[in-house]
Amino acid sequence: MEPLSDTDCAGSTDTFQEVKSKRSQKRKRAAADAEMQPEETVAAKRPQFPALSGDQLAGGEVEMRRVPVPAHRYSPLKENWMKIFTPIVEHLQLQVRFNLKTRNVEIKTCRETSDIGALTRAADFVKAFVLGFQVEDALALIRLDELFLETFDITDVKPLKGDHLSRAIGRIAGKGGKTKFTIENVTKTRIVLADTKVHILGSFQNIKMARTAICNLILGSPPSKVYGNIRAVASRAAERF
Repeated sequence: MEPLSDTDCAGSTDTFQEVKSKRSQKRKRAAADAEMQPEETVAAKRPQFPALSGDQLAGGEVEMRRVPVPAHRYSPLKENWMKIFTPIVEHLQLQVRFNLKTRNVEIKTCRETSDIGALTRAADFVKAFVLGFQVEDALALIRLDELFLETFDITDVKPLKGDHLSRAIGRIAGKGGKTKFTIENVTKTRIVLADTKVHILGSFQNIKMARTAICNLILGSPPSKVYGNIRAVASRAAERF
């Protein structure tokens, strides 16, 4: 075999050409077309529709929600009925009544209802009151967004029975409700203890902090340790925001 000459090598390098990718060529063409197209024609292509009312969004149909009321909440409901009735009717533009036969609070939409999410807010408000929250605390579900209700059973965390279950409930409440109030103040939530059920009202992040603290108390952690943990988590969350 004969070695390649220098002239052949030099000649071959001159013939190399850079191949342009098809993608880059298409992008350049698209960019050029966009520059050439006037802004008025782009804006004209967008359809403009008038805003729909809540009645039109629902398709003209009347929607209803029923919230069952247990026997031990009849008297508080009767005493606070005007506080519950007023925000639902005046602010949310809904119709509400208490059905004596079925023992349900019935909420339904009407022509004046403008907000499509009003029915869900009103149902959550009544449900929070039925679970045992004060009317003023439950009213936050109507006034504020990003508030939720969470319910869990103590036996879901740890299968306790008899005196062990009673002691777990006592650890959550604390002497005179001190532990529960501390968790509420630090996590900015509201907590209701109803037998073995725990109901928490607050934002998603705050509910998570309160639930973790309550679960640690159920599992046997001393309150002093739980206080330290939730204070550290709350201060970290405050710095983040």
